Amino acid sequence: MKITFEDICNNETVKTYIRKADESLIALGYTEHSFPHVMKVAKVASDILLTLGYSEREAELARIAGYLHDIGNVINRIDHAQSGAVMAFRILDKMGADPEDIATIITAIGNHDESTAFPVNPIAAALILADKTDVRCSRVRNQDFASFDIHDRVNYSVKESTVDLVKDSHIQLNLTIETKMCTVMDYFEIFLNRMILCRKAAEKLKLEFRLVINGQRLL
Repeated sequence: MKITFEDICNNETVKTYIRKADESLIALGYTEHSFPHVMKVAKVASDILLTLGYSEREAELARIAGYLHDIGNVINRIDHAQSGAVMAFRILDKMGADPEDIATIITAIGNHDESTAFPVNPIAAALILADKTDVRCSRVRNQDFASFDIHDRVNYSVKESTVDLVKDSHIQLNLTIETKMCTVMDYFEIFLNRMILCRKAAEKLKLEFRLVINGQRLL
């Protein structure tokens, strides 16, 4: 059976896991990881592959992986990529998904978190790029500026964030940040490992990864 992105989005079990996982992250003080995040990651991952000439089915598998990638947070933030991959396997297997599709999706999910991630295939690479470039002020839930930690400051300082992809050339994350709220050095303290991972993911797709902050290219 060919599971579709619509099938996954309409699955009430999946919706529950995404909602409850985000509730856990709220308690831990993390930025938003709910439906806005997973829908954005799903779309960007799919768009990357379509722009590069991959098939519609590969793009759909990337959308599914993007939508499911953070459900493991319902168990624990630590090793959530591996937990999420196991959970996704059970969900997809129960839905009667094709084993090839299941394997591709759970491989991408299990390899998306920077502590253990690696772009083992194009779908995993697209998921990494889509996830790690979702930087925006709307992900900050803490409204008390006085108690902002560095994660809050870094995300809140982003006034504009776009991703540009030029086929056969590069993928570029463009950020406009308010340096009174967060210095460029603060950004690198939090995101350097993620940007290195993005570079590896881009290389898997035969692209160069670029980072531009306030008009200055840094990577």
